[in-house]
Amino acid sequence: MSPYTKTETAVILAAGRSTRTLPLTLNLPKPMLKVAGMPIIEHNIRALADAGIRNIIVVVGYKKDVLLSFLAGLKDRLSLSIKTVFQEEQNGTARALLLAKESVSEDYFIVIMGDDLYFKEDIEALIKAGPSILGRERKDFSSFGVISEEGGVLSGIVEKPRRMQKGVAVVNTGAYLLPSSVFGFDVHLSERREFELTEMVIRINKQQPLRVVPSNGWIPIVYPWSLLEANREILSRLRGVNKGRVEENAVIRGEVIIGRGSLIRAGAYIEGPVFIGEECDIGPNCYIRPFTSIGDRCRVGNASEVKESVIGDDVKIGHLSYVGDSVIADDVNFGAGTLIANLRHDSGNVRSMVKGVLIDTGRRKLGAIIGGGVRLGINTLIYPGRKLWPFTSTLPGEQVRKDKE
Repeated sequence: MSPYTKTETAVILAAGRSTRTLPLTLNLPKPMLKVAGMPIIEHNIRALADAGIRNIIVVVGYKKDVLLSFLAGLKDRLSLSIKTVFQEEQNGTARALLLAKESVSEDYFIVIMGDDLYFKEDIEALIKAGPSILGRERKDFSSFGVISEEGGVLSGIVEKPRRMQKGVAVVNTGAYLLPSSVFGFDVHLSERREFELTEMVIRINKQQPLRVVPSNGWIPIVYPWSLLEANREILSRLRGVNKGRVEENAVIRGEVIIGRGSLIRAGAYIEGPVFIGEECDIGPNCYIRPFTSIGDRCRVGNASEVKESVIGDDVKIGHLSYVGDSVIADDVNFGAGTLIANLRHDSGNVRSMVKGVLIDTGRRKLGAIIGGGVRLGINTLIYPGRKLWPFTSTLPGEQVRKDKE
């Protein structure tokens, strides 16, 4: 066992503004995006608490008021010490970490990113290993820092490599157990014009070698559809519980969570794992397919089908609608007969626009990404991979062939 197993402090870096997850992060910080009915940052804080962390420092910045309000309530619910510090200029993860210096009193502490998803087992593995970095094998590693190691010890990190052979690489998950001496380093602007935590990690590694700990759970939230992968992982770990009311002739199969005050009407067929929040009205005669999350106060109408999607709060899905492999933000209204296509005729990977560039999502099935407050007219048809910005709308019978901003 490591001598550092008793650390009870963690720093969560949650200040950045995410542009690759637009339109979902136009009015929300990315750590507040929900998966299985819970914001990413709450999943992470619960994982830290389950691993024995009691003192949490969150560095906030973009849309800080949303995070501050949420964390104030979470602190009371979980009986944790949650402090916040403000990064006024979002100029890199290194500068963000340095802001936490005065709040860290232990010799060693955990660091994680607030907008990726981590699990208890990985946090415990870092603590057990002592000074360490969490790495995970990935095929699509060009957007990450690639780790090299010798004998299980970190030997280098190459940020977002442009020239590497195809295959599998171990990437930096952004989770560490670091010594407090890291706060003594000055940092320099990187090629990307940011002060990057990676520089501090490489420098501390020369003084105190970091073990490379393999991860089995980390999920990076890079694009809006990353939430679908995260949702699948979390739902696969949950066990069903019914706090609502299920009418006769409704069918519940597998692990299904039904929140307090929700009503499942006759003829509804729900195939778990599925999460349904509080005060929802589901059915009659609808089909909720596996790996679907539905937020609070939602309505799914007659003869509608929802498949492997993340649905926010206060969403109304009118009758005769189909939602597949989609991410829907809060307060969206689907006119009756709205259909979201999620598969190309050639069965190739769906493409989607990100920052003006059409990219391969890596997904054979992907529906729509719909921002908050959108209103869809009856019989709207949405092509695969399309995005609708917050508070946009469609006319009855409209076909959404390109992103709607």
